[in-house]
Amino acid sequence: MRVVFALSPVLMLAACASAPQPPQAPANLQPPAGQTFVMEALASGVQIYDCAAKADGSGPGWVFRAPEATLADQRSNPLGKHYAGPTWEAPDGSRVVGEVKARAPSPTPETAIPWLLLAAKSNSGSGVFANVRSIQRLNTGGGVEPAEHCTTEKLGQQARVAYTAAYYFYR
Repeated sequence: MRVVFALSPVLMLAACASAPQPPQAPANLQPPAGQTFVMEALASGVQIYDCAAKADGSGPGWVFRAPEATLADQRSNPLGKHYAGPTWEAPDGSRVVGEVKARAPSPTPETAIPWLLLAAKSNSGSGVFANVRSIQRLNTGGGVEPAEHCTTEKLGQQARVAYTAAYYFYR
C-alpha cells in the first residue's frame, strides 16, 4: 500500500502536466461559464486587406477581407486551416464558423491585430471542430492594416500582411 500512495502524487502531477490548460486572457475574452478548454492551434499566415472606398464615404482605405492561415500544434503537426467566415477547418473535414463577441487590443496594438472572443455560428462534420462553442484569438503578432496609404490610384489593390496567433477552442 505504501508504494501505491507514494506513486499517487507523481501520477497526479503527470496527469495534470499533460491535460490541456486554458490560456490567460482578459476578463471580457473569457468563454461562457461551463465551457471546457479542448485545444490550442497556432496560426501562421496572412490577413488580407483590399484598398477600397470606405463604406462611410470618407474616401479610400484598407478594408479587411479575410484571414488565410495554416494551423498547427506546438510540435508543428498540422491541425487544419483558417480562412474567411471566419472558418477553422480540420483535416477530418469538421469546421466551425465563428462570430466576434468581444475584442481587446493586443499588448502591441500598433503592430499586432486585436485579441478576440468568438462564438460558434455554425459547425459541420463529426471531427475535432464539430462541437466547438467558443474560440479565443490571443498572442497575436502582425496582421495590422498596411502602413502604406490606400489612395485613389491604388483602389482595387490587395495587401497580404503576415500574422501569427494562438487560437483556443472550447466546448
